[in-house]
Amino acid sequence: MGTSFTFDLLAQEGRARAGVFHTPHGEIRTPVFAPVGTQATVKSLTPAHLQELNANLILANTYHLYLRPGDELVAELGGLHEFMQWHGPILTDSGGFQVFSLGGINQIDADGVTFKSHVDGSMHRLTPERSIAIQENLGADIIMAFDECPEPYDRAYNELALTRTHAWAERCLTAKMRSDQALFGIVQGGVFPDLRQQSAEFIASLGFPGHAIGGLSVGETKDEMHRILEVVDAILPEDKPRYLMGVGTPEDLVNGVLRGVDIFDCVLPTRLARHKAAFGARGRINIARAEYARDPRPLVEGCTCYTCRTFSRAYLRHLVSVKEMLGSTLLSIHNLHTLLELARQIRQAILENRFARFAEAFFQSRD
Repeated sequence: MGTSFTFDLLAQEGRARAGVFHTPHGEIRTPVFAPVGTQATVKSLTPAHLQELNANLILANTYHLYLRPGDELVAELGGLHEFMQWHGPILTDSGGFQVFSLGGINQIDADGVTFKSHVDGSMHRLTPERSIAIQENLGADIIMAFDECPEPYDRAYNELALTRTHAWAERCLTAKMRSDQALFGIVQGGVFPDLRQQSAEFIASLGFPGHAIGGLSVGETKDEMHRILEVVDAILPEDKPRYLMGVGTPEDLVNGVLRGVDIFDCVLPTRLARHKAAFGARGRINIARAEYARDPRPLVEGCTCYTCRTFSRAYLRHLVSVKEMLGSTLLSIHNLHTLLELARQIRQAILENRFARFAEAFFQSRD
């Protein structure tokens, strides 16, 4: 699996951890939030923006890049790092979630999935082996096992999907050829604690250098998510990073770290920005509202991001009102800064053994 992927646990307070995961393209300092670059770009931002934001890890999407421009073309042009000119660590998902959520499913069987492209209707076949081959072409530092992400409440189907996910995890390990990529296994099992326990025990037994927790933030309640995280946290090995897939509000970061999570990603910061919304000190701000038309204040008082240091709410409202692209860029900068800075503060608090107080103050400030 490659000898470079070690996880150094630097501090622990309760279940919260601060560590460093070593990859060929640099250290990932955890806890970490990863901006999502679905199509090999974080929407509306340049790599220079991401460097200025001190982003430590970027996620790209296997399903979308397989369909366009094609994983073989990306490999021909030097892999994702060279293609998108991001030279820090990159993580790719397996394509499984998108196949089930976007692809018109034609057939799911023990071998893999046949699906219809959402782009042009063409038919494709994705198996564990094919997913690994695509991700090896893309060349990310961290890659994901191919899994099935079912809806969370159907127990019979979750049992069936778990059998597939576990068999596919073993096949992914066998198929993996490159030693410079860390393959993470994925824990599934819906909202059912016993299935999650079974999955965490099985996936942990396979010897992956890190573990992902999938199938959360897909319709279950926050309480159910927290309960599942506690089940999984008690089982997964402490000397390897845990990645909570697709979860990323400020509250989710703090709650996740309290339950042993190290890595987060989510499209939410840039998606909110495209919908004229920003993370505020006490919830979301819809900057398109008329009340901001003459407001000279920054988006969030005390925020140190470029947007808040430079522009007024009135200017931001003007940009989104006239549909200027800069509006999405400036709101994306603010929203990503909010999560990246929060992750940095969380990490510092754990290193200084004051995270419990930090978390308490954080939740009080949201009331």
